[in-house]
Amino acid sequence: MKLAKIDLQKYLKKYFGFSSFKGLQKDAIESLVEGNDIFVVMPTGGGKSLIYQLPALILDGTAIVVSPLIALMKNQVDAIRGINEEEGVAHVLNSSLNKGEIAKVKSDIENGITKLLYVAPESLTKEDNIEFLKKQKISFFAIDEAHCISEWGHDFRPEYRNLRKIINKIGDFPIIGLTATATAKVQDDILKNLGIPGAKTFKASFNRPNLFYEVRPKTKDVEKDLIRFINNHRNKSGIIYCLSRKKVEEIAQLLQVNGIKAIPYHAGLDAKTRARHQDMFLMEDVDVVVATIAFGMGIDKPDVRFVIHHDIPKSLESYYQETGRAGRDGGEGHCLAYYSYKDIEKLEKFLSGKPVAEQEIGNALLQEVVAYAETSMSRRKFLLYYFGEEFDEVNGEGADMDDNVRNPKKRTEAGEEVKILLEVVKETNEEYRSKEIINTLIGKENALLLSHKTHLEPFFGSGKAKSDKHWMALIRQVIVAGLLKKEIEQYGVLKLTEKGREFLKSPGSFLMTEDHVYDDGDDSNIVTNVRGSGAVVDQQLMEMLKELRKAVAKKNGVPPFVVFQDPSLEDMTLKYPIDLQELLNVHGVGDGKAKKFGKEFVELIGRYVKENDITRPDDLIVKGTGVNSGLKLYIIQNTDKKIPLDDIANSKGLEMDELVKAMEQIVYSGTKINIQHCIDDLLDEEQQEEIMEYFMEAEDDKIQIALDEFDGDFDEHELRLMRIKFISEVAN
Repeated sequence: MKLAKIDLQKYLKKYFGFSSFKGLQKDAIESLVEGNDIFVVMPTGGGKSLIYQLPALILDGTAIVVSPLIALMKNQVDAIRGINEEEGVAHVLNSSLNKGEIAKVKSDIENGITKLLYVAPESLTKEDNIEFLKKQKISFFAIDEAHCISEWGHDFRPEYRNLRKIINKIGDFPIIGLTATATAKVQDDILKNLGIPGAKTFKASFNRPNLFYEVRPKTKDVEKDLIRFINNHRNKSGIIYCLSRKKVEEIAQLLQVNGIKAIPYHAGLDAKTRARHQDMFLMEDVDVVVATIAFGMGIDKPDVRFVIHHDIPKSLESYYQETGRAGRDGGEGHCLAYYSYKDIEKLEKFLSGKPVAEQEIGNALLQEVVAYAETSMSRRKFLLYYFGEEFDEVNGEGADMDDNVRNPKKRTEAGEEVKILLEVVKETNEEYRSKEIINTLIGKENALLLSHKTHLEPFFGSGKAKSDKHWMALIRQVIVAGLLKKEIEQYGVLKLTEKGREFLKSPGSFLMTEDHVYDDGDDSNIVTNVRGSGAVVDQQLMEMLKELRKAVAKKNGVPPFVVFQDPSLEDMTLKYPIDLQELLNVHGVGDGKAKKFGKEFVELIGRYVKENDITRPDDLIVKGTGVNSGLKLYIIQNTDKKIPLDDIANSKGLEMDELVKAMEQIVYSGTKINIQHCIDDLLDEEQQEEIMEYFMEAEDDKIQIALDEFDGDFDEHELRLMRIKFISEVAN
């Protein structure tokens, strides 16, 4: 399919209900559709998944999406099925499937039904899967969570290292790598290991202006503080991360005892319990999930309102990704971390048994976390600098959204100290890490300094008037100010920048922020009204729509956000759509969504408008065009005349499957249809009664469940026609 013929805007509206792309999405999609390798670095909530989902739906063949998280795959498949009438449009292929389910997946791929196949890297390495995929039409490979390929990434997975070899075995296809967090070192590693050094990189801003960052000291009263915080965020969704499974269980129990609806989630629970707990969180049966940092949750929930780190994580990338699960819909997101150096020591102990190279990497990453937790400068600026991005802490978007900026600490002149620091870096030939530079400044000998004879130099001890903690804080601030940088290849080695050399030539002023002094039990930083949450005109209707969404979700066995996301509900409270045609004018609602879930919503809104005598905004109302009403009328009239279904389909140029779908839409929208004459040709009276009884007692009307129940006694076509008869007679 040639790019010139593709109207991306049209497909975006058709499949996802959005009128415009976000940020870099359009450019990245165009490049991928043209057949190029691309690399996308975009924060959580930035719309990464759409960059491969939309091209997959447009292009011929099946896109293979490699993801390490089974839970996340399931969420994404549910979401894609929610916007498409074809159940087989998206599938997972992983260890959770039985033989029958695997056969169904492969059949849908062979028949061109499946546009997105989500696979775990382990499943992709299986020889029979490689052989199968070799014979299929594949549009491209998407490597999600691409940071897993790098030892410098926060979530390294050795199996990711083999992906390029496996893809080569299957064939030559465009590759898109995607990650929500990656430092320059990790980005370089990803491109190298995926074998796409020439890939065009699309890097979005890592700034999430709606997130409020806060670090509190972890005192003996941390549990009281935790409960106080959650009580201030009653009935809002949140995630709490802990270091160990034991702590997860303890905190979950503590919250439950205090009347907070919370559940634990960690790798020690069996798969069924984990899945059930995740569903309870997604379905809003509980408010809080307490989880281990070590376990990737893969939660794709847009309205998480707070993320708390009871224990500090092992890298800033982990922290950024975990906090990034808050406020993905652009609304309130409070990121609170409790910090104690004891947590760092625990993490250092975990590293002590690992190979030396791994220990070095781990310790270097930990020091960044310490720097973030202890810094007194803008946390947002600190975080963004870590990911290679400049931030204006005065005028930047979200500039006041952290505790250090809201409560600024004293600043003192340190120009002379900066000059001493930069001179020591220069005189030691830019070969030392922070630790060695500080030891040189305070005059503390160690083996490395002795071997280099640094202790004999005149500058040795030139900064001993200040403590090692003072110098460490200054180094952190000087790096962020751009006078020093950390070398990527020799991780942690300090180098002078051009700006730093200029400062040495003509030293000037440098205001150093004093380290944060915390008051125990201070609740003044709790944010209850964060900018960025969507405007809701009618709060009462919003609550009613949320309740309905929950009920429809339960009925459909999907998470509430798969039905409609919060921004769509908010738009409904502004536009008051009262029929399906008007519903298409709502943000995030495409054809599939409207047809699949819209009826009850527009009915509820219609009743609400009437009961409350609401004047709807005329300019937002779109009149129905009646495009499908002709076919609907034709089917009803001709089935009434007992015309065979084959003849009805042929006269309208439809496949039988399309006709049956059209009839399903008719009965599900509440209109009766008479196809008894067709059913009588297929099934005798006893068989019809048996199927009608089944549907009367079934908890779910899914055809696959019925097929399993009858175990081959009836085929899919017979059961679908009987379901039409059942809905028509019983529901309408």
